Amino acid sequence: MSNEKKYLTTASGAPVGDNQNSITAGHRGPTLIQDVHLIEKLAHFNRERVPERVVHAKGAGAHGYFQVTNDVSKYTKAAFLSEVGKSTPMFIRFSTVAGELGSADTVRDPRGFAVKFYTEEGNYDLVGNNTPIFFIRDAIKFPDFIHTQKRNPHTGRKDPNMVWDFWSLSPESLHQITYLHGDRGIPATLRHMNGYGSHTFKWVNAEGEAVFVKYHFIAEQGVKALDPELAAKLAGENPDYHTEDLYNAIDNGDFPEWKLYVQIMPVEDANTYRYDPFDVTKTWSRKDYPLIEVGRMVLDRNPENYFAEVEQAAFSPGHFVPGIEASPDKMLQGRLFAYSDAHRYRIGANHEALPINRAKSEVNNNQRDGQMRFDGNGGSAINYEPNSFNGPVETPENKTSPFEVSGFADSVAYDSDDHYSQPRALFRDVMDDGERTRLIQNFVDHLSGVDYDEIKLRQISLFYKVDPELGERVAEGLGLSVPETAK
Repeated sequence: MSNEKKYLTTASGAPVGDNQNSITAGHRGPTLIQDVHLIEKLAHFNRERVPERVVHAKGAGAHGYFQVTNDVSKYTKAAFLSEVGKSTPMFIRFSTVAGELGSADTVRDPRGFAVKFYTEEGNYDLVGNNTPIFFIRDAIKFPDFIHTQKRNPHTGRKDPNMVWDFWSLSPESLHQITYLHGDRGIPATLRHMNGYGSHTFKWVNAEGEAVFVKYHFIAEQGVKALDPELAAKLAGENPDYHTEDLYNAIDNGDFPEWKLYVQIMPVEDANTYRYDPFDVTKTWSRKDYPLIEVGRMVLDRNPENYFAEVEQAAFSPGHFVPGIEASPDKMLQGRLFAYSDAHRYRIGANHEALPINRAKSEVNNNQRDGQMRFDGNGGSAINYEPNSFNGPVETPENKTSPFEVSGFADSVAYDSDDHYSQPRALFRDVMDDGERTRLIQNFVDHLSGVDYDEIKLRQISLFYKVDPELGERVAEGLGLSVPETAK
């Protein structure tokens, strides 16, 4: 490892003062578009792969419907959630994160869980994962994180040194990597895993009253996992195992189903809760905010054409409907820009007009022209607003609900550096002895591919802070000792 010091710069050569924290209005934001370093990183990152998705390249999809089973109208005015029994067509895409388009399904990796609801008020996309947390909590670190999951630019190979170097220098990743290396890290099938919105969102009711919300899709089939040895065997024998299983289940009439639940947090609790509710590396205790049933999602139809429906499906966390809004979550704030920007690059400025993405409700805007404009392109209608020719106008009642911001515009870290208590609870209180043993073995197996003891010891020190038993047993498995500085 070279000791030569290099200084990070923008593409134009300007030195970067902070590469860990986005510039926000006060501690909670929102994120400011004046952060040109963040915008440059995200925009460049979205253009690094052609033509497959830069992340979540390998995926499977299905059509279905969402039906409301509980009245939540006191929390949100979203029309598709307005009454019990109401049904909304939807499309879902499951995916792995790091692998390329032809990669194996059964690797240890989070699974994307992206749902598009075709509502009467436009499309609502809930773009989550099968994990309730994430590796990082600020979008400015996302391109760097994904680079570590891809291929080494020198060797062209996946590189555990890159993976663990980044994780060991980013202690906020501890909760997610503990979850990922546990039993749920390799789902048995796409049908046997839960899905989560992961981020905090905001619901607003008809009276303009707001609450914060987290989404949980719980698999009615139950949660099942693959043994790592079997997963490795399947990766070689049938790399499309999960894709095949989902298709066959639906084709045979065995329609998978999930119950959607939400956790509801009063807005005033956001300033007093023991964890920052907008930190995506943290969960909310179900004792503090119990699960509330919302509805059921059923997948009952396979795509007719994989490319037209699964590959051209474009999801964005920025696709909201009235009654559902963003929170100050810094990771979410970056995704609001990055996802649609990636689709504009990957499948064009008119990707929203493709059949799989087009809203079932009427679309009226002034966006014209561009590559592959294949519809009427707005016909003879005026393409500006305001106008005197009966063009579409805004609906003030659907403005985003106001929220207060304060503080100096600065690159500000989250207030809390407690990266240990939630993975500690996962390790000590949620996992049993067998799960803990398997977790430790998975860590040892993955870290064994790292060439540098410095990186291994740095990660062992973080594990020791989570729980001394975790640090000591991982160290023992690697033939090392916990550094004295960690104790």
